[in-house]
Amino acid sequence: MPNDVYRHASKELAKKRKDLAPQIHDAFSTFSERVFADGALPAKTKQLIAVAVAHVTQCPYCIRGDTKAALRHGAAPKEIMEAIWVAAEMRAGGAYPHAALALDTIDEVMDKKGRDPCRVVLTARRRPGDPTLRIVNQVTVTVEGDRS
Repeated sequence: MPNDVYRHASKELAKKRKDLAPQIHDAFSTFSERVFADGALPAKTKQLIAVAVAHVTQCPYCIRGDTKAALRHGAAPKEIMEAIWVAAEMRAGGAYPHAALALDTIDEVMDKKGRDPCRVVLTARRRPGDPTLRIVNQVTVTVEGDRS
């Protein structure tokens, strides 16, 4: 691609990074090898997690590198795409509960202007064995008075 935004990773760039900070480079490489080694989670699962996280962080180098690593560890293209869909849901889904921050800010600003605040009700539950907090009802906003 002649109009790439990001410089392509290369052996020359990798060497330059290592030459400029060899001890840190070696420590990071060792850390990375240990993180992605088989453990409580198999290496393939860890690579699929990395693919998902790379899409959430939107790091093009990570997306390419982690996708290649996932394939090397036996991940099927369908598994990789499903991991990406999980990342997309988590990234988009995060906007919904975080709307409470915007609504709190509206309340603060409107209170300072002498206007009635919004009221926000969120109900969330965790499924047994699942640490993820899930919103189970919609945000309810009650507006009283002039909001213009």
